[in-house]
Amino acid sequence: MAPSARRRRVVVAAALAVSLALPPLLAPDWQSLYVFVGLYAIVTCGLSLLMGFAGQVSLGQAAFYAIGAYAAAIPAVHGVPSVLGLFTGPVVAAAIAAAIGVPLLRLRGHYLAFGTLAFQLIVLTFIAEAGDLTGGDIGLRGIPPLGIGGVEAVTPLAYAYVTWIAVAAVFLVTGNLVRSRPGRALRALATSESAAAAAGVPVAAYKVRVFALSAAYAGLAGAIYAFFLSYIAPGSFPILLSIQFLVMAAVGGLGAVWGSLVGAAVVTLLVQLLQEIGSLPGMPTQIPAVLSYAVYALVLIVVMLLLPSGIVPALTARAARRRRDDVAPTEATAGDDARASRLSSVL
Repeated sequence: MAPSARRRRVVVAAALAVSLALPPLLAPDWQSLYVFVGLYAIVTCGLSLLMGFAGQVSLGQAAFYAIGAYAAAIPAVHGVPSVLGLFTGPVVAAAIAAAIGVPLLRLRGHYLAFGTLAFQLIVLTFIAEAGDLTGGDIGLRGIPPLGIGGVEAVTPLAYAYVTWIAVAAVFLVTGNLVRSRPGRALRALATSESAAAAAGVPVAAYKVRVFALSAAYAGLAGAIYAFFLSYIAPGSFPILLSIQFLVMAAVGGLGAVWGSLVGAAVVTLLVQLLQEIGSLPGMPTQIPAVLSYAVYALVLIVVMLLLPSGIVPALTARAARRRRDDVAPTEATAGDDARASRLSSVL
């Protein structure tokens, strides 16, 4: 096994062990925050795959988050076993993404971004108007907890484990995908669609597939979210949420699998910190909302100026330079020793 592959497996195993060992050590409030970091990491992973590897811009990822939540919650409210929601959420989200992706992905650049944004507005309007099915603006109440057999997840600790097992599965699938032949085709697609098509890559099919996969990730996260809170409404999935996912992907690093997790953690914890500050006695009531909007702009500006490729790619490049710097003196010393040996043999 190559050293890089061995090192990667060690890092993945260590990250998985830490993520599963951490929840019992946290207070219930922090366990809930830990759940949201995991959910946002799942959605951001799909968005990073879509934008960083396929080069397709989306400002409507929260729409698929909402579709997954309602696709899981509505059957559960009517007596269907809630565990099936973990399948219906991503499947329905992926199916809708595949259906709208055929015409939508003909657009490019900011036209595609505005198209996905418009799609989210359509989804939110439909949810608000279909009151008999979705609960309308009032929301869908009484969603049963996630369970299988007689075991139900009713605590933040239980949902922390469910969420982070889903995170591990999503990152495993994504990591294998980007190192596979389709992953290389997606990178070619992001670089140049014309060149990818000339190389034999089915551009339209790959764009729709990766769009559907990113929607499936968002649908899975939305399903867990619905069971975790037991209540969802159109207000749970605002446009700002899609912007938040975009900022997380950019902060962590578009096209970096682990960047999704880093970006989700950094932005979520920073927003939580500023909300705590804004909730202090004496602060105006609108300060928490203002700080939430401001932090996205501030973080995005700082990262784009100092780390334009994102946190994880910047750290990876720095580590690679350090390894090269460590190897170079060693190779130079070995070369000097070899030349000295040859000179002594001549003498």
